[in-house]
Amino acid sequence: MSKHIQLLPDSVVNQIAAGEVIQRPASVVKELMDNALDSGATSIKLIIKEAGKTLIQVNDNGCGMNPIDARMCFERHATSKIRSADDLFKIQTMGFRGEALASIAAVSQVELKTKRAEDELGTKIIIADSKLKSQEPCSSSNGTQIIVQHLFYSVPARKKFLKTDTVESRHIHDEFIQQALANPHIQYSYFNNDQEVYNLSSGSLKQRVVSIFGKKYSDEILPVEQETDLLQIRGFVGKPEIAKKSRGEQYLFVNGRYFKSPYMLHAVQSAYQELIAEGLYPFAILFIDIDPSQIDINVHPTKHEIKFEEERLIYNFLKVAVKHAIGKFTITPQLDFENSNPGVEKLITHQGSNSNFSNQRVVSSNAGSKASWEDLAFPKQSSQKYSQALFNPFTEEKNNELQLSSDKKVQAIQIHNSYIIFPSAAGYVIIDQQSAHERILYEQYKKIIKSQSATHQKLLFPETLHLSGPDVMLMKVIIPSLNELGFTIEEFGGDSFIIHGGPSFLDGKHNEKDLVMKVLDQYKSNVEFQLGIEESIARSISISCSNKRGTVLQDEEIQLLIEQLFSCEVPYTSPTGHKCYLSISLEEIQAKLF
Repeated sequence: MSKHIQLLPDSVVNQIAAGEVIQRPASVVKELMDNALDSGATSIKLIIKEAGKTLIQVNDNGCGMNPIDARMCFERHATSKIRSADDLFKIQTMGFRGEALASIAAVSQVELKTKRAEDELGTKIIIADSKLKSQEPCSSSNGTQIIVQHLFYSVPARKKFLKTDTVESRHIHDEFIQQALANPHIQYSYFNNDQEVYNLSSGSLKQRVVSIFGKKYSDEILPVEQETDLLQIRGFVGKPEIAKKSRGEQYLFVNGRYFKSPYMLHAVQSAYQELIAEGLYPFAILFIDIDPSQIDINVHPTKHEIKFEEERLIYNFLKVAVKHAIGKFTITPQLDFENSNPGVEKLITHQGSNSNFSNQRVVSSNAGSKASWEDLAFPKQSSQKYSQALFNPFTEEKNNELQLSSDKKVQAIQIHNSYIIFPSAAGYVIIDQQSAHERILYEQYKKIIKSQSATHQKLLFPETLHLSGPDVMLMKVIIPSLNELGFTIEEFGGDSFIIHGGPSFLDGKHNEKDLVMKVLDQYKSNVEFQLGIEESIARSISISCSNKRGTVLQDEEIQLLIEQLFSCEVPYTSPTGHKCYLSISLEEIQAKLF
């Protein structure tokens, strides 16, 4: 380290700036598409290869640039979109900082072709490592074509931290969809590894929604239209029945710019109070049109964060607008008159059952290789060491803390249709039946996928599955693993897939189409965690097929669950990290009582 202060070279400065502006390939896509939009383009084409790591190309038919501007656009803080600090408080363009192209050129190889309508020839520029390699006239169509190759090739440490192609492609999809939804009047096309993913013609917002998410949304979305002196709110929200377990279909825009705001999304969620179950999220594409002086978008390099001058007021307006849209179409919650007092229920319920737990024995119990339920309930001296390791793997405490009761007449019981409780030698054990069942199924499904031993059951009537654009690519990724698990799924062209059969272990208890959709939703949530496909599928389907809290279990099912849980490799937590059981010692009980 030098003892003297000195100016950094421009190339290093640009690489530092790139660390903030260009976080991943999707960041490049956003900046280039924003520039294309600002150029007045009516047609934008996006081409990527290998999740943007090898190639990102954006073509537009915008205004183009003259040779001087074409060279100047790669200089830091060079922009045509603002002239003074005052302009920062009335920004109407997508880009404005003048950092994007300089940052991109610092960490990649860039080729630019651009031409104005009034010019006979265009300009071609090649830049690498922030250094101009060549500039020459060329023949070109009107507009701009920019090619970014070998992203982060000059910063190998940064490239190492990129995630899998599936994850990075998903981020690029998200950026593309966000801009395509914001500008339905513009024609968009998207090619991924030489395959056409989207070809969206210009039209209305509803047409754009249907083109992206599928024809079924045509009758499932409700228009939102609310105008005040301060702002205008417009767009669409979904009917309660199409709410999903992930937020993937919630988009907020302000003055045509996509932004993220948990606070504003909470306003949308609260408008659906009592209309959708907890853990579900409604479909929403909402635009807020407001005076640019009332917002500040110069908050974060990603431009996804926006500050509002009247945030609480906008929150209330948004909530009211969505409620009004829902109420206009007379959507009201259904009342259950057969159970008028759901708060009154039996504390202990284990007689009778409509559950399918007994049918979920996907593979034979491996209890023989571990301590059996009998051994756990009536511990012998030889199994004491095992019991200690089974119940207390993280700390070495009393070895008898979780030994089960030696009274063979003691029976485990179900309480609140959700938990199983039984006495142990040191106190009581409480099992969360849903988390426990998820763990059991998870380990069973992993073994099936690994061994490829699943059996198929052909459907009498094949099911057709229609997916939205972003889900089509994910579905293609998980089809091989689903088929190994016992499904028979094939592509049918476009956004359609045919389900010919399902795993025999479902035994008609689950609709194959609904289950595949649940698995897809779960998989989307797991993508960010970079779980392996097999592990992610096993986790997703175990969550979907497990007996949920509130399911009544018979005595035999309770015993089977306990036996299978403590035969698992990891019985302590569910695949999502929730505790499967809790032990309460007699000392803890006495401390509470006395």
